[in-house]
Amino acid sequence: MNWTLEVVPVPATDLDRSKEFYADKVGFKVDLDDEVAPGMRIIQLTPPGSRCSVALLSGMPTAPGSKNMAPGTLHGLQLCVTDIESARAQLLDRGVEVGPVQHVGAAGWEDGKGETWNSFMTFADPDGNTWVVQEAPSELSER
Repeated sequence: MNWTLEVVPVPATDLDRSKEFYADKVGFKVDLDDEVAPGMRIIQLTPPGSRCSVALLSGMPTAPGSKNMAPGTLHGLQLCVTDIESARAQLLDRGVEVGPVQHVGAAGWEDGKGETWNSFMTFADPDGNTWVVQEAPSELSER
């Protein structure tokens, strides 16, 4: 049996601002923007080429056995791209503040690209939730 990761909730204070950030600046596709019940809104967005989406929620009751996260407390969500320098340029062109391309070296984090699987950059959404972008070989990152 397959167990697929489908949706990751991302806490947000302003759904419209977050939707604009993820859709217009980061380039995610808006799959759903709906008020599913009075006062309960879901916006679901998917990164290009991904099978897993993120969900921005407002007014939703907490799922049984889980806890609500405050906006700005979700850190380390990871995206993979085949060309980190092109991805960084794309984000910068769209107005996203992006950290430098770095890799893990003998002294810890060092500027510049590393070998296969060892090139990263980071960015944050308007609430401070942080993302890591990693360069990965196409045959593995586009599965």
